[in-house]
Amino acid sequence: MVVADFDRTAIEAMPEGCIAVVDAMGVTDAGIFGDILCARMAKRGVAALVTDGVVRDLEGVLAPACRCGVTASRSTLGRRADIRRLGRNRSAARRCGVSERHHRRDQDGAVVIPQAFLDLILAEGAEQERMEAWIVEQVNGGAVLPGLYPMNAETKARYAASKK
Repeated sequence: MVVADFDRTAIEAMPEGCIAVVDAMGVTDAGIFGDILCARMAKRGVAALVTDGVVRDLEGVLAPACRCGVTASRSTLGRRADIRRLGRNRSAARRCGVSERHHRRDQDGAVVIPQAFLDLILAEGAEQERMEAWIVEQVNGGAVLPGLYPMNAETKARYAASKK
């Protein structure tokens, strides 16, 4: 079993009513749980998730269907970003190639997109969001994680067909 698949396999083995206690092993620069994994845990009837790790996709995690509670979360960068400072330090932002128009902020934190990557992010970001929303729909419909997230060839074909 690959380490990346361990959490998905573990989720599929969780009995209804259990409390998942997950040690992030000091990882603070990447989300270890997000809306997709928490939605599957909720679908399986997991009572709670307790972790010292980073939780991302808070909007989905805190949705009523997830039944998860988060007392603290951190951005996937492992540090807080104050987007208001960008406006106060325009010259530093310009030196980095960042326009004030190219930033977004939500419950998970903030992201500043350098001009050189803006077209790529605009082209691929929306598709990534659509794909993850489709995965959440599949999870809410009872689909298991292995083969769904990450997608295997069969799931990729189903997803492609769903877009037509």
